[in-house]
Amino acid sequence: MDSVNAMIVFARVVEANGFSAAARRLGLSKSAVSKQVAALEDRLGARLLNRTTRRISPTEIGQALFERCQRIAAEVEEAELAVTRLSAAPRGRLRVNSSMSFGHIFLAPLLPAFQALYPEVTVELTLNDRLVDVVEEGYDLAVRIARLGDSSLIARKLADARRIIAAAPAYLAQHGRPAAPADLAAHNCLTYSYVARPGVWRVGDADGAVHEVAVTGSLHTNNGDALRAAALGGLGIVDLPTFLVGDDIAAGRLVHLFPHYVDRFGGIYAVYPHNRHLSAKVRALVDFLVEQIGPRPPWDCPFVAGRDAPAAQ
Repeated sequence: MDSVNAMIVFARVVEANGFSAAARRLGLSKSAVSKQVAALEDRLGARLLNRTTRRISPTEIGQALFERCQRIAAEVEEAELAVTRLSAAPRGRLRVNSSMSFGHIFLAPLLPAFQALYPEVTVELTLNDRLVDVVEEGYDLAVRIARLGDSSLIARKLADARRIIAAAPAYLAQHGRPAAPADLAAHNCLTYSYVARPGVWRVGDADGAVHEVAVTGSLHTNNGDALRAAALGGLGIVDLPTFLVGDDIAAGRLVHLFPHYVDRFGGIYAVYPHNRHLSAKVRALVDFLVEQIGPRPPWDCPFVAGRDAPAAQ
């Protein structure tokens, strides 16, 4: 059994690309994981991992062993789950990450209902706007609002993500309303830093053509709530998700400047590490979010109605 345990630990180290992430996944200390791998190398008389200060990677022998160890780990997990599946219920600590704005406005208010359904689940919610490494930082699930690229993570779409260009009536009264996308270049445009091109906005004209407009302004920040607050105060024009400004548009606090155009820039996803058997607590939260949010979330109702632009490529 010591050999089997060591092989499972070795497989998790390779999957997680490091001892620390594997230790968190296994509920062990980093030193315990390192000792298991070292003992396996001693027992086999072969070096299994190339180690540097920044990362680890399997040797040729290690890669061949890893593929077999993965199958062993899967069979052990299958055997354990076969015994517990019928009585398994969501329980334990659930580490969740989300962006500041979405987490504060929508995710946190949903948690009381979720935990009323699953009282044995304890949620640890972290909010920030940087892109976290779900595996390395030990999260069970993250809510991401983006156009997802290739990833080893599993992603389940909750809803489309849309954004619009808006400004407060006070700003428009003082500076005028842009009549065409090119007019944005002459306005104070407040930009968000956690995008690939913060100074380039994508907007369509009345004829259906989509333009990329270079914009500048007096505020550049990494937080959508800060941009919304500045826009409400009349500082300038913003390009923000509908979940953040939808209520402001409906109440007249902000004006949708190009009402014929809504930019579908990706999706809202629940992402989680790949596992042959998704844990009951993660599955419960994902299913709950799908039911509560998608596919047509209430904040999008005033903006969709056939005016969607294709998602950005």
